[in-house]
Amino acid sequence: MSAALPAVLASVERSVQEARDELVTAEAARSQQNEELRTLRREEATLRERLQSVTESVHGLELQISEKRLQLTGLLERAGSELGLTEDVLVEEYGPEVGVPDETDEQQEPRRYVREEQRRRLEKAERQLGQLGRVNPLALEEFAALEQRHVFLTEQLADLTSTRRDLLTIIEELDETMQSVFASAFEDTQAAFADVFPVLFPGGTGSISLTDPENLLTTGIEVAVRPAGKKIERLSLLSGGERSLAAVAFMVAIFTSRPSPFYIMDEVEAALDDANLGRLLSIFEDLRTSSQLIVITHQKRTMEIADALYGVSMRQDGVSAVVGQRVQAPPA
Repeated sequence: MSAALPAVLASVERSVQEARDELVTAEAARSQQNEELRTLRREEATLRERLQSVTESVHGLELQISEKRLQLTGLLERAGSELGLTEDVLVEEYGPEVGVPDETDEQQEPRRYVREEQRRRLEKAERQLGQLGRVNPLALEEFAALEQRHVFLTEQLADLTSTRRDLLTIIEELDETMQSVFASAFEDTQAAFADVFPVLFPGGTGSISLTDPENLLTTGIEVAVRPAGKKIERLSLLSGGERSLAAVAFMVAIFTSRPSPFYIMDEVEAALDDANLGRLLSIFEDLRTSSQLIVITHQKRTMEIADALYGVSMRQDGVSAVVGQRVQAPPA
């Protein structure tokens, strides 16, 4: 028997290591999904900031373009009211494509010079010139540049809007998946809790419900229990042992609804009396048929049903040592 003990221990250690590896892989996958979700939300926040900045830039450019158009409209109205010239005539006769008249062209028929008349014409022309103000020869070029910039920013805005829409779609899909997984797990846990609770609380009833069923991503879970012979349902009004046992019932319901290769529990039965401890041990017996239980305990009855015991002892030199012992079942 002693010769087979190392092989059994090695097999147990391999099983524990495999279970640990599976746990690490599952935790890594969950961490990766959480990190992807956080990355997507950070990207969404960055895109929101970029979208806000681009929107403000586009708004500023649109204001500048509107101002230029108002200035151009005002000049055209003044040219029409004061000079009787339309936009087409101005472009045709004085546009950038019209050259300067050559002084060698044929002169019109001479007119008699009247000094006073010419002085009035000069004063009128000077007043009109003053009303027109300074001419910006680069207005058309500036307008073209602003219009090109407006087109560029509009395209950028459309691209950012499309990217934001795609990110929102991804987040919505993730939220739907999370809600679906949570809803399924909760339904199974709810049914398992209703089965487990009467075992730990004979004659009692217990249930779990969502505090906000309409929002599964932020909802809490409400635990309602009623031990036999009591009318209270709130956990805060139960004794310490009853609260511990209700918490264990909820934990076992989770274990039952989503089985795992092994479970680790730390003194979950510390506050229980003998009767309640016996009920909990019966639950442990059911769980151990399909999973491995690792229980940290000081309860003698819990140790009695274990397959193996491990303890930590301090040697005389002050160094802690782990002591293991395989427990043999009593003969039938």
